[in-house]
Amino acid sequence: MTLDPGTSLHGFTVKTSEDLPEIDGRAVVLIHEESGARLLYLQNDDSNKSFAIGFRTPPADDTGVFHILEHSVLCGSDRFPVKEPFVNLLKSSMQTFLNAMTFSDKTLYPVASTNEKDLFNLMDVYLDAVFHPLIYKKRTIFQQEGWHYEFADEGKREGLIYNGVVFNEMKGALSDANSIMYNGLQNVLFSDTCYAFESGGTPESIPTLTYEQFLEEHRRHYRTDNSYIVLYGDVDIDRALAFLDERYLTPVADEQRKRDAERAAAGLDPLLPRAIEYQEPQRGQVRIPMNTAPENECMGAGYVIGESSDRLRVFAVDILLDALLGSNEAPLKRALLDKGSAKDIHAFVSEAVLQPFAVVQFQMPKHDDGWQPVVMEYELKRILDEGLDRELIRAALAHSEFEMREHDMGPSDGVVYAIDSLSGWLYNDDAVLDYLRYEDLFVELRKRLDEGYFEDLAREVFLDNDHSAYSWVDPRPERPDFIAEELAEKEAGLTDDDRAAIAANQEELRAAQEAPDTPEALATLPFLTIDDIGEAPERPGWHLDETAPIACLRHDVPTHGIIYVYRYFDLDCVSFEELPYVTVLVDSLGKLGTAKRTAAELDTAIQGKLGNLSFFLDVFGDEHDPNNIHPKLIVGSSALSSNVDWLASLPREVMLETDLTDTGKILDRLQQHKIVLEQSFINSGHNCAATRMQSYFMPSGVLREQIGNVGFYRFVCDLIEHFDERAEALTEKLADLAQRIFRDSGCLVSFAGSEEDYRRFWDANPGTGRIDAAPAILEIPAPVRRNEGFIIPTDICFAALGWDRRQLDEPFTGAWLTAARILSYDYLWNEVRVKGGAYGVGFRSMRLGNMQFYSYRDPHLDETLELFAQAAEWLGAFEPSAEDLEGFV
Repeated sequence: MTLDPGTSLHGFTVKTSEDLPEIDGRAVVLIHEESGARLLYLQNDDSNKSFAIGFRTPPADDTGVFHILEHSVLCGSDRFPVKEPFVNLLKSSMQTFLNAMTFSDKTLYPVASTNEKDLFNLMDVYLDAVFHPLIYKKRTIFQQEGWHYEFADEGKREGLIYNGVVFNEMKGALSDANSIMYNGLQNVLFSDTCYAFESGGTPESIPTLTYEQFLEEHRRHYRTDNSYIVLYGDVDIDRALAFLDERYLTPVADEQRKRDAERAAAGLDPLLPRAIEYQEPQRGQVRIPMNTAPENECMGAGYVIGESSDRLRVFAVDILLDALLGSNEAPLKRALLDKGSAKDIHAFVSEAVLQPFAVVQFQMPKHDDGWQPVVMEYELKRILDEGLDRELIRAALAHSEFEMREHDMGPSDGVVYAIDSLSGWLYNDDAVLDYLRYEDLFVELRKRLDEGYFEDLAREVFLDNDHSAYSWVDPRPERPDFIAEELAEKEAGLTDDDRAAIAANQEELRAAQEAPDTPEALATLPFLTIDDIGEAPERPGWHLDETAPIACLRHDVPTHGIIYVYRYFDLDCVSFEELPYVTVLVDSLGKLGTAKRTAAELDTAIQGKLGNLSFFLDVFGDEHDPNNIHPKLIVGSSALSSNVDWLASLPREVMLETDLTDTGKILDRLQQHKIVLEQSFINSGHNCAATRMQSYFMPSGVLREQIGNVGFYRFVCDLIEHFDERAEALTEKLADLAQRIFRDSGCLVSFAGSEEDYRRFWDANPGTGRIDAAPAILEIPAPVRRNEGFIIPTDICFAALGWDRRQLDEPFTGAWLTAARILSYDYLWNEVRVKGGAYGVGFRSMRLGNMQFYSYRDPHLDETLELFAQAAEWLGAFEPSAEDLEGFV
């Protein structure tokens, strides 16, 4: 359909329509005249279609009201009066993406599906949810998703606590010291704006939010004239616009006008959305005490770049940060690491705000070196005075362009585009495409590269900036638990009537949570049948080419001018006790110098010539035999077709010629890996618990613990503690391992690219030249069931329980996947998330035997483990209707 500017269709008027090569299609911007709703249609041939509706939601406090609303509106609506249509859709939809997100100044509800009927079903449920939620009729939704009082001991009516999904989620989220640091930066940089507040809510402030305030914020902000809609992909746009107009936008706009008129008649102002205000330049600093481990100490520096409308400037700062701080060999990071200013330094641009800002983050800063950001600014000035190496900028530009052209955006490109569009659109209707375009940015920045633009920009943003701040998280492991003290004080003042009221409310909420949806309510939900599903797409072909110099898996897939090469090296030649050293080796490769280049020169070459060069370990297994496992060291790489020679030579150079005697840089990597593991225990504790648990019953789990997770963490802590005495032996061990592992005789190559590129790749001699096989010495110890618990510095917990399906002689079939969906989105969701207040829970059953229950940010460990143990009994008694079972399938 041609949608030219000025065209009117189903109440929409086309404002602009233009080609957008970045999405291989067109961008059409429309306005719905009756309601004021804005719509962006990103038209291309992508069958993975998406829809999103967002609202401007700037917070005015730390209660997390918009975060609680994000959860709550998906708990039933007028047309779909079931308790959790969101979960019903997860059960029975072909969705490729289904979620909702609260940002610092907006809330977004995106969905995606490859099935058009499914997409329209999802749109229908989401639109009714945001405009007609049941929150006005069911106070229990606010209590469940936000907060409520409970007695830990219901029988005795003792032990007053807070519970609620968002409350528990934020206890977990704000156990991360980096999140606290970032919030501190925003608070100082933007003290007079919505960005001074935690949009997700703080555990201290969430319980101050009232039900009435909660409803008022929905009326104020969930309006059609405050909405932003994005449609993406091969969508029937005529049908979509008609549906939006007739079913929602025009009727809802009429309802809003009536409500505004009623308020005016009562002498009240209309509930209009709050504006997002600019912050005048200011400097400041904040020191935040936090009850956490000393290892979580961190510091950040924030520098406001300008306004979101200056896309070129914002993008250029992102490139500049990558060049200066993007790796250990980037000049500014290298200088700070050499000075011992911190164990690790990261930098990024926070661009999804009205005034984007750069953040430089210091992990475990050293106090005796002074105020870290001041040191950083001193070192940056020195680098600029000596002359910034423009090849670094050129390489950072090349790497960024590769990533943008690769379009590796996860489960849905359209959802990512919807998020990106709001980075400009939310603040200026004419900036809807600013954060989607990039072709002209690269042209302009390459033009300015030799004009001193980046040097001037570095001075303006980081050295001469009147709008900047420092934030320091100061660990205080013995800091009092103020929430617990507050609750104890409240409980001490409760009367018998107060206790009875809390107990009654707890029982009322539990009754509402346990009450099943009526058949009439369930019948309102749109339903996708198996007949609505098309044939499965053909899997891309592949074959094993044993005529190649090294056995090669050749994949027949379009790659749009990019070559992907993976090299898989056997680890049978390594003993079990040596495996942690192999992790140290892969952590060091590509980060140290070689016989041909310094570490900095190598880093620049990789950035400028390759899309990716990574070294990592993985364990491959057998669907039937738990003991048939194959650990591999994998060298992953990609490049544009024009750089195929580099794709052969650079990985070979790193594998064969790395200088493994540079112990100072190896220590840097060890300390950084330790920090990453510690953060993963806090932020992804369910995955860490599940990985540890696998070592109790799976040989592959024993291997995974030896090369990562808790097992490797203990190894690396010991190695760091005794590094000086073990450094010389370490370099010898790493060199010996590299000699044994990197052999063509123990290698399998995987290649995706054109036939011409395939020939050129082998002509460039990518092998190691070592063809003699090293002897196999790997013996894996038997798994040992330990049933452990680990204490971590966080206010919330994680649990996992599991077993190996193969030990039951149970084959893997689609029934296991269906059972996993049933358990995850019925039994576990209701018992652990809805009633228990955990933020996440689920059951997984995998082809290679691993079955696991897990909970995420969970306040009730013992109860959750008991519910896991009862799951088999529940599943055995589960009697779904034919329609329900078809939905799960």
